[in-house]
Amino acid sequence: MTEQRAGEHPQPSGLLHKARAVVDRIGALKRDFDGAHRLAHEAEVREALTRSELSLAVQESMIQRAELEVRLRDQAVAAHAARYPSTTRRHNRLSQLADRILARLGPVGHAILIWRSGLASQPRSGAGLFDAAWYFAANPDVATRGLTPLAHYLTTGGREGRSPGPLFDDAYYRTEHAEGLAQTSLTPLEHYLRVGAAGATSPHPLFDPPHYLAQSPGLARGEDPLSHYLREGGRRGLSPHPLFDVDWYVRQAPEAADQPALLHYLASGWSRGLSPHPLFDAAWYLEQWPDVAEAGIPPLLHFVARGGFEGRSPSPWFDLAYYVAARGADLPAGVNPVVDYLRGGAWKVSQAQPGAPTAAYIVARPEVIRAGLTPLEHWARRAVR
Repeated sequence: MTEQRAGEHPQPSGLLHKARAVVDRIGALKRDFDGAHRLAHEAEVREALTRSELSLAVQESMIQRAELEVRLRDQAVAAHAARYPSTTRRHNRLSQLADRILARLGPVGHAILIWRSGLASQPRSGAGLFDAAWYFAANPDVATRGLTPLAHYLTTGGREGRSPGPLFDDAYYRTEHAEGLAQTSLTPLEHYLRVGAAGATSPHPLFDPPHYLAQSPGLARGEDPLSHYLREGGRRGLSPHPLFDVDWYVRQAPEAADQPALLHYLASGWSRGLSPHPLFDAAWYLEQWPDVAEAGIPPLLHFVARGGFEGRSPSPWFDLAYYVAARGADLPAGVNPVVDYLRGGAWKVSQAQPGAPTAAYIVARPEVIRAGLTPLEHWARRAVR
């Protein structure tokens, strides 16, 4: 082979050899790159699958926790029923006539009348189910009748549809217990204390006895849940309803800390636009549904009693129609959709709000689980800060 002299160009065969070497090198690098890319992709896929499996496992565990809470509520109600004696009394026309006669006999007659009703243990003002001061304020004509407020309620007011206190809704209780009231001819308050309380039924849309009992409030034997809330539980910060978060409310109204917060809300908080729960925006609700504002109804009361069943969303953080569609036939009849969400429905849908998949939210924010919150509650709390 002839040696290449200085200054001469490489022969074609040398160039070809170098080109082939470069091509081989590039091919090797490409294969190495493709292999690394494939391994990285496989790792990403495995990680995604692991995260997905983990999130689904967490979601399943939350479903099981919600089901456990349902069983605990049922057990709390059963335990209460076993400790609360149900006493029946048929208040026929002759008995009602006797009450009217007793009402005319002054203080002694009033005392006998109250004893006959079974309400003798009820405080006379402000601390129990019958709130004399509230009753006077709501019914100014009673002052002209010559009767004590409770005697008036037992002989007249309870049959005229007058509520005995701010947390005892006469119309609501009559709707729920129409048959029992017709059979016994008792006033709603008497029926509740003799019969209704034993089954943990509610005397007001915003007081949920099973929810209250599940917090282990420590009722005395024979004590009804609402009386305990008014006497002690409210001052301890116990929640009266799934949609009433006491801590959330008290942060807006610190003066409500040492009293039943629900009473504060019904007396003045709702008119100040205070929010009782992260998923219920009172100001937004009234703006969206002006008929509620015109009616002068506390917005949470309207939503729990009617609005939730009419398809009205409670806040920008909860699309009620979307959630109802997502739950489909699994949504229990007669249960407010937001209450269903808070009681476990949150974990039984892939997403409760458009663009907010449940599993992805859990993975991205594990503090949701630690805090015992649902995803939309957590989202609303962060948004309202």
